Amino acid sequence: MRVAGATDLPDGTVVAVDAATGAVTVDPDAALRAALADRAAVDRELAADTAPGGTADGRPVMLLANIGTAEDAERVALPGVEGVGLFRTEVLFLGRATAPGVDEQAETYARALRAFGDRKVVVRTLDAGADKPLAFATQPDEENPALGVRGYRLVRTLPDLLDTQLAALARAQEATGTTPWVMAPMIATPAEARAFAQAARAHGIATVGVMVEVPAAALRAREILAEVDFVSLGTNDLAQYTMATDRLRGELADLLDPWQPAVLDLVAATARAGVELGKPVGVCGESAADPLMALVLAGLGITSLSMSAGALPAVRHLLRRHSVDTCRQAADRALAAGSAEEAREAVLALVDPTLVAALAL
Repeated sequence: MRVAGATDLPDGTVVAVDAATGAVTVDPDAALRAALADRAAVDRELAADTAPGGTADGRPVMLLANIGTAEDAERVALPGVEGVGLFRTEVLFLGRATAPGVDEQAETYARALRAFGDRKVVVRTLDAGADKPLAFATQPDEENPALGVRGYRLVRTLPDLLDTQLAALARAQEATGTTPWVMAPMIATPAEARAFAQAARAHGIATVGVMVEVPAAALRAREILAEVDFVSLGTNDLAQYTMATDRLRGELADLLDPWQPAVLDLVAATARAGVELGKPVGVCGESAADPLMALVLAGLGITSLSMSAGALPAVRHLLRRHSVDTCRQAADRALAAGSAEEAREAVLALVDPTLVAALAL
C-alpha cells in the first residue's frame, strides 16, 4: 500500500501504522495507542490458531505465504502456514550485473523447498521489467515498460533466462524429492501458457501453472487452464491493467482498489473456469490478505489464498466463522455493487459486529 506524504515526515516523528488499512497517523494520541495495543493482543491470540484454512462448514481454502528468498521460507515455515503461494524468484536477480547461474539458483530453490518439506510451494519464474528492472534484461527504449517486455515475455529477447531457471528448478526438485508448483508471470494467451507448460515439462517439472494478471488471460481462463495444471491470480497487476492505472501512482490508488467490481468480474470469470475444469485457482495478490475479501474469494470458488505471513491469522479467523453459503452471498453482493466502496460495505454487513470490531475490519 502507498501512503502519500510518508517520506516527507521528519526523522524522529512518532507515527501509528495500521498495516491492515495502510493508514499512518502522525503523533497518535493516547486513545489510538491504547486501541492499537488492544489490537496487538487480539493478533497474538489469533496467531495461536494454526488449524488449516477453510470455511465454517469444512470447505478447505489453503492459506499460504508469499516469500522472496530462501531465508523468508525458513523464517515463515511455521505451523499454520500451509505452504507458499508465491515465491518471488526475481529477488535473486535484482541488483546484479549478470543473471545467477544454474548452481546458485538451484541451491536457493532447494533451500526453500526443504524448509516446507511436503507442503505446497508455488514458484514464480522471473518477473522482471517495469518496476523491477534488471541491468542485463531491461529494454532501453521502452516508453511504457509496464506494457512491454516483462515477465514471461522475456523469452522473446532472452530465452536462456527462462531455460536456465527451469533447469535450476528441476535440479532443486530432484535434490529435495519434492514437487514444486512452477508458474510463469505475465501470460496473456493460451498459446503462451502452452509454450511455457511445454518448456517446464520438458525439464521434468510436473506441476505447471501461470499467473492471471492480464485481463485477456482472465477472459480466456478456460482455454488457458486447459493447457496447465493451475492458475494464480495476481490481483495487483490485474487491477492495474483492468483499470488502466499505473500502480506506482499513489494519487490513483482508489482505482487500484481490489474491490473494484470490474476487477472482481475478472476474478469471478477465472474462478468459474477453475471450478468447471476441476483445477486449482489461487489468489496471491494484495486482496488475498483482506479478511473480508477472503469471504468473497471463497464464495467464488478460489481454492487458496497467499499473503504475507502476518496476515494469515485474521483471514483464517474470519473464514472459519462463515459457511460456504455465506461466502457465496458475499460474492454475489460484491459483484452486484456499483463501486468498490459499495462492494466492501455490502460484504461487511454480513459479518457479526463483534468480529468487525475485533479484527478492525
